[in-house]
Amino acid sequence: MADNPAPDPHREPARMSIQWFPGHMHATRKAIAERLPEIDVVIELLDARLPGSSANPLIAELTQGKPALKLLTKQDLADPEQTAQWLAHYQALVGTNAIALDAGMAAPIRALAPACRALAPNRGGMAKPMRVLVCGIPNVGKSTLINSLRGQRKAKTGDEAGVTKTEQRIVLEDDFYLYDTPGMLWPRIAVAQSGDLLAASGAVGRNAYDDVEVSLALLTQMLGRYPERLRERYKLQDMGGLNDEAVLAEIGRRRAPLLPGGRPDLQKAAEIAIHDFRSGAWGRVTLETLEEFAGWRAQADLADAARAARQAARKQKKQPQRGGGPAS
Repeated sequence: MADNPAPDPHREPARMSIQWFPGHMHATRKAIAERLPEIDVVIELLDARLPGSSANPLIAELTQGKPALKLLTKQDLADPEQTAQWLAHYQALVGTNAIALDAGMAAPIRALAPACRALAPNRGGMAKPMRVLVCGIPNVGKSTLINSLRGQRKAKTGDEAGVTKTEQRIVLEDDFYLYDTPGMLWPRIAVAQSGDLLAASGAVGRNAYDDVEVSLALLTQMLGRYPERLRERYKLQDMGGLNDEAVLAEIGRRRAPLLPGGRPDLQKAAEIAIHDFRSGAWGRVTLETLEEFAGWRAQADLADAARAARQAARKQKKQPQRGGGPAS
């Protein structure tokens, strides 16, 4: 394999962030806002492989001041050391607890109900039943969790006055009501790296991103953190000097039919890489550390501030000059 520049896992993306906020998500946002006044605890599901990028800032804004339980789902696919650090981070937040769940956890209610009751100790009993809202990004494992809860408790679902078609009420216990909402992103994903990782996880609509670009972002993170996983998975002999594009080309050569002239099919290679991440074929991986995500967000904040300054300057230039008429 030819020499390539050393990978830079912290390089800034050279393109705009992925955006996806279709119409039904507007309805979900409205439903959440209408339901919140009577909610005691908000459960937000996060993908344990990207616990910062999968935290929805719109949900944080809507639910500000409400006790929160962060569920790091798919923790059986995530790096356990990183999961422990992210759990500690969320548990340190005021009015917040965090626990990690496997994708197919047999009895999640045993963990969820006590955690919610601890966050709202004054709720309980038929006079003051616990009312919990469950939300999160698409494809974060919420349906798996809800179906598991239904199976355990034979939960009741159906129409209820005031409940829109975008949510459903599930009775977990006689005094414990769970309101489920569809997956929702946010109108503008400012952190470009988060957009890539969300797309890789399946949270973004298929037509909103480019497979090759997303796979390159994935491989950049893997090269910076778990290069041996790529070497083992794709039988790469020498990882030294390989960057994301070179690894993607090698995946194409080894796992997909070649194009005319012996060229690797990068589209097929990208689909393979994304599938391998989603299925856990790379092993237990976490694609962002606390420090790394904080750096991404700081970069995005600086970019937003610079953009706002440019807009203000343009607006100022358009304003007519005042006073100072021609001298007599």
